[in-house]
Amino acid sequence: MEYMSQEGYDKLVAELRQLESVELPQVREAIAEARDKGDLSENFEYHAAKREQARILGRIRFKQKVLTNARVIDTSRLGSDSVGLLSKVGMTNLANNSHMTYTIASPHEANLREGKISIKSPIAQALLGKKAGDNVEVQVPAGRLRLHIDSIELLTPESPE
Repeated sequence: MEYMSQEGYDKLVAELRQLESVELPQVREAIAEARDKGDLSENFEYHAAKREQARILGRIRFKQKVLTNARVIDTSRLGSDSVGLLSKVGMTNLANNSHMTYTIASPHEANLREGKISIKSPIAQALLGKKAGDNVEVQVPAGRLRLHIDSIELLTPESPE
């Protein structure tokens, strides 16, 4: 079972619809056009279109499986006193005194550019269950980080990210 926000669920549904209603018909049309050109054994366009179709079908199956196992989190039942899924955590790196803010998200919603890290990442795993004011040590590929949790805020559908 995968827990995610309503926004993440809606985004996955939209991506699946795009694949099924736009990209898959386009590639099927490309296959039909390439097939009409004759000999399939040496037809590069046909083989490229078939590979693209297989890639799209794989993505469709993956997204369907994720959505089948997805559960949207009822944010009204979550607390904001400790770090959990959909928590926006402000913290300070104690080594260089730099401040950072990350939102703990499902692996399918993680996007570092948007400040969302996967709940399965080493930093998120170390933060889970901790409270504001706690210090946390976490082993990351670059070494050991010492972090101080400055603030915890629960993201709700109305709150901006």
